[in-house]
Amino acid sequence: MSSFPIDWRPEAAAIEAVIITATEPVPSQLLSELLELPVERIDELCRVMSECYEEDERGFELARVGGGYRFQSHPAYRGYVERFILDDMPSKLSPAALETLAIVAYKQPISRGQIAQIRGVNADGVIRLLSQRGYVETVGRDDGPGQAILFGTSRFFLERLGLNSLDDLPPLEDFVPAVSTVELLEQVLRPGPEE
Repeated sequence: MSSFPIDWRPEAAAIEAVIITATEPVPSQLLSELLELPVERIDELCRVMSECYEEDERGFELARVGGGYRFQSHPAYRGYVERFILDDMPSKLSPAALETLAIVAYKQPISRGQIAQIRGVNADGVIRLLSQRGYVETVGRDDGPGQAILFGTSRFFLERLGLNSLDDLPPLEDFVPAVSTVELLEQVLRPGPEE
């Protein structure tokens, strides 16, 4: 850490030691308790550490994801990492699973029935798969008749996507065509009058 203040190095080294051994992102509060420093000081140290790693063009970065800090490979080296883990990677999610996961992420809390209404098909199998893989979890029950189970995304979902919170999801409007585009498509695709 070339530009890291010398008097901060013992604290930074302690943060590195904890984060590198952790299996999940480490919250600021926990780091604060372990190092006996205020949370604000921890966040400042992590911010400066992250900047130093970036400045030194490291192959990793200190990221704030899933409500805590973790080390992860730098996005610039994604291709190398993907090639390295390709053989060990579990099977990818199907388009149906990705669609369902997106619905849960943007509409949560949401029931199986609501997901099925949006997708137009039964979602039980896909929800089961996403639950088994740890991307979605039960977050409550609906107050209405039958008290349907409500699903939401998990902390693991945030970690895998490199997000700190759901607020970091891109706006849904970025993926939905403008009303004028939809109207134009309807005009073009609508069958003409029979002759």
